[in-house]
Amino acid sequence: MAKHGDHPELPQILEDCLQEDVHTVFLKADCPVRVKRGTIGKLKLVELDEVNDGQWDKLRLESLEEELMQVLEDNNERSDCFLEIDRHGCKVVQLGDLRITIAWPPFADTREMTIVRPVAKLSLSDYDFDQKLIDRLSDHHRGVFISGRPGSGKTTMAQAIGEYLDEQVGAVVKTMEAPRDLQLPDRITQYAPLEGDLEKTAEIIFLVRPDFVLFDEVRRARDFEIFADVRLAGVGLLGVTHANSALEAIQRLIGKVELGLVSQVLDTVIHVEKGQIAQVLELRMTVKPPTGMQEELARPVIEVVEFPKGTVIYEMFAFGSELAVVPVGDADNRVSPLQALAKEQIIQEIRRWVGVKCEVKFTGQTSATIYAPKSMVSTLIGKGGDNIRALQNELGGLSLKVEPMSAWEGKSTRDDMDSDFDIQDRRSRGARAWEGHNPSSKSQRRKSRKGRR
Repeated sequence: MAKHGDHPELPQILEDCLQEDVHTVFLKADCPVRVKRGTIGKLKLVELDEVNDGQWDKLRLESLEEELMQVLEDNNERSDCFLEIDRHGCKVVQLGDLRITIAWPPFADTREMTIVRPVAKLSLSDYDFDQKLIDRLSDHHRGVFISGRPGSGKTTMAQAIGEYLDEQVGAVVKTMEAPRDLQLPDRITQYAPLEGDLEKTAEIIFLVRPDFVLFDEVRRARDFEIFADVRLAGVGLLGVTHANSALEAIQRLIGKVELGLVSQVLDTVIHVEKGQIAQVLELRMTVKPPTGMQEELARPVIEVVEFPKGTVIYEMFAFGSELAVVPVGDADNRVSPLQALAKEQIIQEIRRWVGVKCEVKFTGQTSATIYAPKSMVSTLIGKGGDNIRALQNELGGLSLKVEPMSAWEGKSTRDDMDSDFDIQDRRSRGARAWEGHNPSSKSQRRKSRKGRR
């Protein structure tokens, strides 16, 4: 397949654009030529004065497209030269290490052409990989994400890992790409979406029995579901996904698979910034009470661990009806992240349940007091404490008690003032006022009958 720096000879004007440090060329009708140039993580967008002759119009781009199609036809014997996508308004062409995207109306507002090529070809030894991480990747029965912003070097690192698994570990490696532009050894087969559907590609992947699959550009919700399906089938999987942090990459997977399966689908996240590893996270499933909860309320918890230090920095668990992702705070903090989350949920749950405004104060690691309007205290407690007990269970066993708003520190003892009235009180007062000023026709008839008597 494609080799770094190797492509068929292009029209001279395009070769002039592809200077040594140029990563991307942007051609658009009636606009100056712009390029991204530099190294990974240090790309700059600039106008290319050398080729800006003021003649980049629609006709010139159409002529360039015809020339590129002729180059493709002349090199059809090469396995790295092919038409990847051909749709109404768009074409994607692979010419060696170049990916060329051509768009025109009605898909685009005017004709344009974008040429992308890798800035560098690196091997695993070019990265500052901890030996423990290399050993972890060598055990290719894993689910791994490489995350980062566009242009951060995710794909370049994925290529290095794929090459290492093929040449050093001796694993059978395949890829799922749309479009196919990874630069990998010839022994690694690169699959595109079969009949335009990556799910069908995944079905074929199972038949060819790879040890490891590189899944380039996991973006859409369906991509994450396919990633989970392939991983749960026992195939080692490395996905490349856009995210601002390693934690965000994990959160993109949440909701696509059940909580209990998250750590089986994904156990390692490598976050890349400026071509280097910024953070590595490991996911572990355990059964325990989340930090700050009582021992008897153990539940499945996914620990997000900083690798290789082994420090737990986040916990993921079911909290009420929601899935919580909570940073593990300092035990010395006055209010832990879990308490802050619980406080928010208590306030929201009570407002949804009985429509009252309340305050919450934690009196211990697992105990809190709810301050509510006096008229609603008995309702919140319920007969024999049934209501407050149900709320305690939903919140993971927090010990709760209810007191009138007058006991809240710094509040007026007049807890029945309008500022503390619950929604139901206001509705009932408004209804009574309406009734007083708008007597029904039935009551008017009664009054008229009394007058006649």
